[in-house]
Amino acid sequence: MKPSAILEHILYWTKKIIPRRLFTALQPIYHYLLSFLGALIYRFPSQKLTVIAITGTKGKTSVAELTNAIFEEAGYKTALSSTLRFKIAERSENNMRKMTLPGRFFLQKFLRQAVTAGCTHAIIEITSEAAKQYRHTFLSLDALIFTNITPEHIESHGSYEKYLAAKLSIAESLARSSKKKTIIVANADDTEGQKFLAVPAKEKRPYSLSDARPYAVSEHGISLTFHGAHIVSPLRGEFNIANILAAATCAEAFGIPIDMIARGITKCAVIRGRMEEIREGQNFAVYVDYAHTPESLQKAYAALSPAKLVCVLGGTGGGRDRWKRARMGEIAEKHCSHIILTDEDPYDEDPMQIISDIRGGIKNKSMEVILDRRNAIRRALTLAKSGDAVIITGKGTDPYIMGPNNTRTPWNDAEVARKELRARLNLAHK
Repeated sequence: MKPSAILEHILYWTKKIIPRRLFTALQPIYHYLLSFLGALIYRFPSQKLTVIAITGTKGKTSVAELTNAIFEEAGYKTALSSTLRFKIAERSENNMRKMTLPGRFFLQKFLRQAVTAGCTHAIIEITSEAAKQYRHTFLSLDALIFTNITPEHIESHGSYEKYLAAKLSIAESLARSSKKKTIIVANADDTEGQKFLAVPAKEKRPYSLSDARPYAVSEHGISLTFHGAHIVSPLRGEFNIANILAAATCAEAFGIPIDMIARGITKCAVIRGRMEEIREGQNFAVYVDYAHTPESLQKAYAALSPAKLVCVLGGTGGGRDRWKRARMGEIAEKHCSHIILTDEDPYDEDPMQIISDIRGGIKNKSMEVILDRRNAIRRALTLAKSGDAVIITGKGTDPYIMGPNNTRTPWNDAEVARKELRARLNLAHK
């Protein structure tokens, strides 16, 4: 048995034997120890790579994909760890773990494999939950990109202030990095952006939507200006201009020429589960998006204006962030012509309670409740007329619907939408 497996076995039984209350109190030490052992076993691989971390409430995955596309266009061999996928050089696999940055030595092992494969750069999404569990500790960062922050995971962290502190701890790890050149890239339009820029780093690179002017948003994509260069992208929505600026600003800080940055951005034509368009020959648009906060839902709906929207809305996962459910209902009422409320990830909470909480924000518009998510998607596609847009939010590329006692039902919003569209079109042709 490998040393890492032996240590995991020991830690697992230690967790089982120690009384729950005592283990909870010792959790910070437990997680810190795991991080240290992981780095030790895999011989501190981040020292051999240029490591770019990305954090924020929204946009992390899109910025990770854009950053990766730019560095690949510049000729670098990259590794990428994100909510969407795990990629080492040419090999890529979907992230099926229901967590952005897995623990249990995952990150250090991943980075060691990247070194072995000859990668020079690693791009890593780091969440507040991962930071809370010290998964970023003993990671030598070269750069950190901060996208934005809005209230989320409040139940887990205890308060917005603690959530913010978890994010800032990632910036503080950059300040402690042993790397010669450390870079922090931060969204200056965000209310907390200056706190990230205040953390010591060799270079500080703020970015703002004003940097992209003149820019344009249309149903065909977006165009913007970056340091005098005209950049075109097929991605939708003003929020993706901010995501592009984050990736471009980071790349420029590493000396990548503007023309390469522009080509890399243009080549990043689709980000799965992020305003992903599903086309099967229908005469209306269908999009799958991960939007799971009020702000991201608002931006996703706004990106499809002025189309008439048929919205499949699941709200939030069970047992968490209950405060935002009614707000998401309000946003759906404002933007959607037809609302279908459905299941998402109820865990141990009654799905109808989640839906009831969302309905609390919908005052003056009729809606349908279809608990079965496939049937909800089928219904939305049936309702859509020529020129409309169906938008299915909440799960993006999440591979499971999470139910009671941690049960998992395999799931893929995009694939379900494709199959239902094909079935609908086949019926129409008979």
